[in-house]
Amino acid sequence: MSNKTALVISAHSADFVWRCGGAIALHAEKGYDVTVVCLSYGERGESAKLWKEEGATLEKVKTARRKEAEGAAKALDVHNIEFFDLGDYPLEMDREAKFRLVDVIRKVQPAFMLSHSFDDPYNTDHPYATKMALECRMVAQAWGHNPGEKVLGAPQLYLFEPHQTEQCGWKPDTILDITPVWEKKKAAIECMEGQQHLWKYYTNVAENRANQFRRNSGGQAGGREAKYAEAFQSVFPRTVDEL
Repeated sequence: MSNKTALVISAHSADFVWRCGGAIALHAEKGYDVTVVCLSYGERGESAKLWKEEGATLEKVKTARRKEAEGAAKALDVHNIEFFDLGDYPLEMDREAKFRLVDVIRKVQPAFMLSHSFDDPYNTDHPYATKMALECRMVAQAWGHNPGEKVLGAPQLYLFEPHQTEQCGWKPDTILDITPVWEKKKAAIECMEGQQHLWKYYTNVAENRANQFRRNSGGQAGGREAKYAEAFQSVFPRTVDEL
């Protein structure tokens, strides 16, 4: 069994695909077991196309969203995907749900975690998920929470790219070349049939971030070629032995 793990905390069932699907697939290829937690299906607020279908009900929309996410997870080689089904618009977590997430964090013992930006005035579910990720990360580190369990260390939390970065106060400091796994991310994106309007948008985002990767990896003086990339903002200081 791999001892390298990562954890994605996604507010809705499609967020992990658009925003860090490449990171998931790339690390899976590197031997990481990547777990994805979808706090909700995004059934109320992010499924407009599904609601326009004749006979749509809440349960039918949830079922469709789960099927899409499971297909995408398979395309990305996700090790395990969990659906908390907490509801969206608004997303809310009580103490029981928080401890459920703490249990997952301790079980996975991730080398790093991924979640949303700290702010998003267009969708408050997103920063709420990150607030919960940080809170549950803190609890998972507490020796007094379920004494005897293995406590969490100090994994980095990376904030993946929001839909409108300028409005969300998100400033990337890490750019990841996902060119080798782009076809996997593309396949995962195309599983999200309920949000086809975002397919091209997130392809463009990946192409633009690749341009930044080339520029920041050496530019015309020898930058590494990259066609697709994802960008992230780290929350905690990174510990290094050399720059």
